[in-house]
Amino acid sequence: MLAASILVIGDEILGGFVEDSNSHWLAVRLREHGVPLTRVVTIPDEAGAIDEALTAELARSRPRVIFTSGGIGSTPDDITYEAVAASLERGLTEEPRIAEAIGLAVDWTRDHGVEVTDEFTEHLMRIARIPQGASLLRREGGWVPGVRVDLDGGAQADDGVSILILPGVPSEFRAIITNTVEPELLEGRNEPLEVRELTHGFPESLLNVIFARLIERYPGVKLGSYPGVPMIVRLIGQEDQVVAAMDELQTYVRELEQDEGGARLKDAWTRRFGAMQERN
Repeated sequence: MLAASILVIGDEILGGFVEDSNSHWLAVRLREHGVPLTRVVTIPDEAGAIDEALTAELARSRPRVIFTSGGIGSTPDDITYEAVAASLERGLTEEPRIAEAIGLAVDWTRDHGVEVTDEFTEHLMRIARIPQGASLLRREGGWVPGVRVDLDGGAQADDGVSILILPGVPSEFRAIITNTVEPELLEGRNEPLEVRELTHGFPESLLNVIFARLIERYPGVKLGSYPGVPMIVRLIGQEDQVVAAMDELQTYVRELEQDEGGARLKDAWTRRFGAMQERN
């Protein structure tokens, strides 16, 4: 089964200046394709941190897609291309289509009366220097490219990995994934997972017995319990397993509701937890 990891790169994320919306959006897209997301790691714009995180993800189960978000640009802190290349013990090579687009940007700047120096151009050209062996990921009308590095045959192979180095700008990140990554790597690879939810008005501790029983009987089903009014229990996994587990859970909750003491506890808990939420 194809799995995925996300490396979010940026001091601005860790400093609380920018909110990472790419991970949440991508997690939803991956779930819809049945691709489990096993790690989201946020790291600074430091070569050592990028190497450490990438090495860890490369050691996980395969086939796998490793997404990186951020650190592509011309400023000194944009080091993702260089850091990934160094981690893979590869050099950098100039991608001609990116270089051509940068050349047009340089001409546009010069045409507006700004003196363009070699140093100015050199900084911009960093965007065009990608890891050796990488292929371009882009879309029509996009202005920030991404690249793909395949190892051991890429994510299409049973033991392969595809590293997708993507911009952090949400509109560009999402467009590249929607227009290029999904049709090429994600669609049709895994069976979409079944997601079912049950709401109830009991303290979640009252359901720990059935939770433990379900986890033991259906190890392939992920169970999550989330507090609120009402409480939510979410089951995720293969359809037949989720359906069977949900049937047992619903039966257990119905029996609690039909019990006289259970009904009183449900009413008391709902009123108490609701008041707590209002105060907060």
